Amino acid sequence: MQTIREVVDGWAEAQPDAPFLFAPEPGVTIGYARFRADARALCGELAAQGVAPGAVVSYMLPNGIGAATVFLGAMYGGYVVSPVSLLAQDSQIEYTLAHSGTQVVFAAPEHADRLRLLAAGAGSAAVIRPTDPDDPAAVRGQSAPPDPAPPAADSPALLMYTSGTTGVPKGVVLTHANLVYAGRAVAASLALTTADRVLSSLPLYHINGQCVATIGPLVSGGSIVMPHRFSASQWWGLVERYRPTWINVVPTIIAYLLHGPDPTPGGADACRGIRFGRSASAPLPPEQHREFEARFGISVLEAMGLTECASIAFSNPLPAAARKYGSPGLPLALEARVVAADGRVLGDGIAGEIELRGDSVMQGYFKDPEATARTLRPGGWLATGDLGLRDADGFYFITGRLKELIIKGGENIAPREIDEALLKHPAVLEAAAVGVPDADYGQEIVACVVLKPGAACTAEDLAAHCLAELGRYKTPKAYRFLAELPKGPSGKVQRLKLVAAAS
Repeated sequence: MQTIREVVDGWAEAQPDAPFLFAPEPGVTIGYARFRADARALCGELAAQGVAPGAVVSYMLPNGIGAATVFLGAMYGGYVVSPVSLLAQDSQIEYTLAHSGTQVVFAAPEHADRLRLLAAGAGSAAVIRPTDPDDPAAVRGQSAPPDPAPPAADSPALLMYTSGTTGVPKGVVLTHANLVYAGRAVAASLALTTADRVLSSLPLYHINGQCVATIGPLVSGGSIVMPHRFSASQWWGLVERYRPTWINVVPTIIAYLLHGPDPTPGGADACRGIRFGRSASAPLPPEQHREFEARFGISVLEAMGLTECASIAFSNPLPAAARKYGSPGLPLALEARVVAADGRVLGDGIAGEIELRGDSVMQGYFKDPEATARTLRPGGWLATGDLGLRDADGFYFITGRLKELIIKGGENIAPREIDEALLKHPAVLEAAAVGVPDADYGQEIVACVVLKPGAACTAEDLAAHCLAELGRYKTPKAYRFLAELPKGPSGKVQRLKLVAAAS
């Protein structure tokens, strides 16, 4: 299996002038040869500072030239990259700076002082380096560096900390081989070629933005349009300007685009050049899926990935007509199975925990052998914590998370079933059901709801709607109307954070 360095070198030599990265805010385009030169210069700068290959290097930057250069450039030189989320709380940042032992953090100027304080509080010796997100010279240095020694395919390349919604964040260790394998799986499943260009605003501190929208195009020799962040008002203008052949989104982006402006005539014409959209990182409600396709004429493939598998797990197939709404699809370059609590492998149509096995599965959790042993089971199977089932055609369906199940009166209720029923109501933009303590049933159901702009709706309206959709037992006991739902960097609702608001 190749390393990230070998992939970059291969394309820099095969098509040096071909575009790799489009950065809309500064209006800069970087080709493959230029990107390799920037990667090598970054490695030379780190070496000049005494940072040896194998050390952990971090960044806290919005999407763009700087983040992409540190993300791939540090791996190019054999460093281990550990991104810092722009949405992370202080306690999470303190923990990851100390736990990872990162030596350098490239940070946007507005985050530098905060990071210095947090590093000092955590006892970290990390050097915080203020970095202009749009200036390659800010990360690469100015002098011509020596060529860095090549890393091995089985050496760590990426250290990704989980969101920590169920406890202390865990550091997922992924190798060059893991990342390249996942990138090739994405490229193969989407039939990507050097002619393909993705528009993606998913952050480079999240595994989807890293492996699917960056490494996937890299291994196929394609190109990436990488705005700083998602904006519904600017999205179709970017489509018109850069003419992507595919888009990489999450359900939250689809929801905002559905309630945003229509494309201009030129943007509508550019949409016809989009072969497909890919949605992952959270379940895509079937109603929104169909509405998006009908309105914009772009077929969407739902997929699913895990950080522990380098962002691959399942994907609906091309052509889009072969997909199934409500399913993340078929196993993507991995083996998959559904097991009972006692480890028995279950047949089609029977729900249990999903396990995965294959070449993209992580090495383990950094400095945490106990968590690694709990998650990597005998035979190399990864316990995902996701509940679901497989149908007779081999498609998988996700019903919830083990730790998010609502257990009412001894009956397991998947929150997603309630979410999807609520999303059928014309006034509801987003919904997330949670279980709260109840003296009679053990847990009762409370629904947290965000209404569409300008929509009016009462709890009584939603109760009547749910009664018709779900029946009395699964109808929520109460409704909480919120301005927004708490989400992680991928757009996935952090359901466990809603329990306090719902209680």
